[in-house]
Amino acid sequence: MKTIIAACSQNLSGSRASIHTALRTLLTAPWPSQRDVRSWLQLLAVLQWVLSFLLLGTVSLLILIYLVFTSFWPISALYLAWIIFDWDTPEKGGRRLPCLRRWPVWRHFRDYFPVKLVKTHDLSPSHNYIIGSHPHGILCIGAFCNFITGSTGFWEMFPGIRPFLTTLAGNFRLPIFREYLMSGGLCPVTRRAIGYLLSKNGTGNAVAIVIGGAAESLSCRPGVTTLILKNRKGFVRMALQHGAYLVPSFSFGENDLFRQVVFEEGSWMRSIQQRFQKMMGFAPCIFYGRGLTSVRSRGFLPYARPITTVVGEPVTVPKIEDPSCETVDMYHEMYIRSLLKLFNENKTKYGMSETDELHIL
Repeated sequence: MKTIIAACSQNLSGSRASIHTALRTLLTAPWPSQRDVRSWLQLLAVLQWVLSFLLLGTVSLLILIYLVFTSFWPISALYLAWIIFDWDTPEKGGRRLPCLRRWPVWRHFRDYFPVKLVKTHDLSPSHNYIIGSHPHGILCIGAFCNFITGSTGFWEMFPGIRPFLTTLAGNFRLPIFREYLMSGGLCPVTRRAIGYLLSKNGTGNAVAIVIGGAAESLSCRPGVTTLILKNRKGFVRMALQHGAYLVPSFSFGENDLFRQVVFEEGSWMRSIQQRFQKMMGFAPCIFYGRGLTSVRSRGFLPYARPITTVVGEPVTVPKIEDPSCETVDMYHEMYIRSLLKLFNENKTKYGMSETDELHIL
């Protein structure tokens, strides 16, 4: 018995010594600095956004389909009934949740790049506006951060103006993802949805449209600034029909966030991308960014490059219910001139050289 007690005492002493050693090692180990903690929070904020953007809709749809074949099938049935009942809500201004715009995670999202909003002219709350957002980039990060989140101070810079951002209508057919989009102030890029915001939602509405769309994303790469705009005139016609002023905006640095494999015009891979884009509304880009653990590894997270979105001077537009093609062309040219002026006046301030030009196709 004495031998057993002595052995137990020796084991306990050894355990206490091991614990003391572990505690001393833990206390002497360097704790993460505030800068490290901020970097981790910023990385997590971007990670949750990328995963939500790329996977939330698809994963939610698969889960609801799976639940149909289990005892939890009423959940899928009830949500399907809700979508049918709520089908037209995205076309009627959506269902904005101000608390989501003020979510603290968006400040970390902003600081990761960082993203900055620059105001050059006032926007009066007595008018409605269509903001042209350029360029598209890969994931429209500048447009999302400035016009959807409250992290860059849009409401403080433009008091009385309610910003909306348009995206593919198909996104609002995906379960759960549609609720997420509407809560932030996104709406479908359709004539009906934009017309509702410009005619039945009072004044002080600013509808941001990424005019180049999916076709423009195919040419996105660092050092190249090419916009698909020359034949994109529908937004000008909408502005004329509703008397909404046209406002150009440009996000400097948007094309530097990812690296893309760009296929030359006329190649069979480019043809597949363009055909897919016409059928599905978005282009299957082959791109990569940084990895989760290191900036030197490859992954799906954007590189930390500064984005500066400059909002330009409004182009005054009259209200004409049935504008002629000549009138549309005239205001389209006025918009392009205003955009070129905005680009040339600010390019050297935000990372571009004096020789860089804006190519409009």
